Amino acid sequence: MSFWKTLFGKPQETPQEQPGEPVEYNGFTIRAAPFKDGGQYQTAGIIEKEIGGVRREHRFIRADRHLSHEDAAAFSLTKARQLIDQMGERIFDQG
Repeated sequence: MSFWKTLFGKPQETPQEQPGEPVEYNGFTIRAAPFKDGGQYQTAGIIEKEIGGVRREHRFIRADRHLSHEDAAAFSLTKARQLIDQMGERIFDQG
């Protein structure tokens, strides 16, 4: 029966990539979160900081694509640092 279920059943969902290990940078916590899209890995990440006792989070996705997960993760961390340097806490005001 599992053959028929596979053949005619609901398509399997692609599991989402898990965010990488947290990295501290200038009081912020950043995690690379690249994901596979069209055979390449998309630049993406999460920037977090506790402000006034509230944990704030900013998720970003950029158009840059990479052949390997490792390259995408490294570039995602670089992009997060750049965003922090340019915007600081104002990054959480975007909405």
